[in-house]
Amino acid sequence: MSIFCIAHSPILTCLKGALFLLLFWFLHGSKQTCPSICLCISDTVTCSSVGLAKLPRSMPSFPSNLDLSHNHLTWLGPNTFSRMPRLEKLWMAHNEIRTLSHDVFSNVSGLRLLDLSSNRLHMVEPHYFQGLWRLEELRLYNNKITQVEAGTLSGLSSLKKVYLSFNQITHFPFFSIQDHTHPFLAMLDLSSNRMSSVPWEDVKALPRLVQRGVYVHNNSLICDCSMYAVFWHWNLRGYDSVKDFTDEHTCNVCGDPRRSIQFLRDSRFFQNCTVEKAVMQPVTVLLSDVVVFAGDWVRLDCQTSLNGTELSFTWLSPSRGFITQTSTNGTLTSIFPNGTLDIRATAVNDSGVYFCTAVDVRQGLNATREVNVTVLLPAADPFYTGYTTLLGCTVTLVLILAYLFLTPCRCGLCKQPPAPHSQGTLPCVFSSFARGQPNAETLRHVAFMEQKKKTYLSGDLNRKLKHKKMLIIYNATEHETGTEGLSLSPKLVGIK
Repeated sequence: MSIFCIAHSPILTCLKGALFLLLFWFLHGSKQTCPSICLCISDTVTCSSVGLAKLPRSMPSFPSNLDLSHNHLTWLGPNTFSRMPRLEKLWMAHNEIRTLSHDVFSNVSGLRLLDLSSNRLHMVEPHYFQGLWRLEELRLYNNKITQVEAGTLSGLSSLKKVYLSFNQITHFPFFSIQDHTHPFLAMLDLSSNRMSSVPWEDVKALPRLVQRGVYVHNNSLICDCSMYAVFWHWNLRGYDSVKDFTDEHTCNVCGDPRRSIQFLRDSRFFQNCTVEKAVMQPVTVLLSDVVVFAGDWVRLDCQTSLNGTELSFTWLSPSRGFITQTSTNGTLTSIFPNGTLDIRATAVNDSGVYFCTAVDVRQGLNATREVNVTVLLPAADPFYTGYTTLLGCTVTLVLILAYLFLTPCRCGLCKQPPAPHSQGTLPCVFSSFARGQPNAETLRHVAFMEQKKKTYLSGDLNRKLKHKKMLIIYNATEHETGTEGLSLSPKLVGIK
């Protein structure tokens, strides 16, 4: 730099040269940010199956997808990925990772997919996934995990799928998953582990969305009525976790692995089990959806697993509250002896979930049926709507044609009184000729005149017409000169 500045004495020239060298070094270094053993494409960097024992020192900062699978990584230190703030998907499957240090995922809070499957993890500790509040899918299957600590999934509020199958887990903290902590969790795969039992109380407290996606087949479960009740109800509700793996839901009789039976195939073994008692009541055993229109007559049945003859039924309505057989007198709602709820005229505010509870007092059992009712407003008939529109257009068209083509009246029934004869004018007659020229050559106009206005008549006739009215017909003759040459010749027609 000194030789360069000496050769160019001006300070500005020296600074320009220094900036040029710095820019050249930066551009040259940026080309080296992608390791030679990796492949960098757009926003993806893949270093899969290249024999990595540790991460390269120079890694690009732009990738949102990073593939480090099928290598020999054994440990991930703090701030390993802190220079990749855009990272969203990280694959590290098929390595030899045994543990994760604190803050290993600092500055990558946008991570959505983390694949740590097929490694050598023995324990999942709470600090492993701190800060990954946007994580949606966590893959930890095919490891050697024996314990999952209670706070492991805390803070992962966006989590949707967790895969923990093919491990050595004996217990899982179901109680740590709640509706407000994991509102989107829809799959929890714990299949092919070493759990001997599933705590039904904790499972029952799981959000309904999580319950539908709990997979616990191929475990070392012990045959008992509690476990049978779990799978019996899941199968009745149509959960895919049971329907898709019916034959894989097995248990060991008296804990002996050599005496394995299928829960749902060998039901004779559990014929002495009382499902309702084992499950803890109440339990929803049937689900259904009903869609009706406002004003319709609808009946909701209360079919449950109980078939006794001495059953009592209670319905819980979203708009009417509790409904019993004694509280429906004088209303449009009633309950039949078999528990069917009869609603004669539904309204929009009747929409919601209805719960029917059947109670067998003698045996101390109850069961619940859930019905989701949707009441819609009646749709307008398209035929009548179109017909009304067509009729309106037709009437409008007729009125327009009548206005355009029908000739208005020519003062034939004009109600304006005539002006005095002394003035020599008849307003009705002259106004008619002033407005237009009629086709007829001679027009007859009728006028009634009072006696005091008929002074031009002579002597006796005038006396005879006293207090009378005279009907006079004027003959109006149109001349070529128009209305100015109009001549009037009165004729006496009759006297009233």
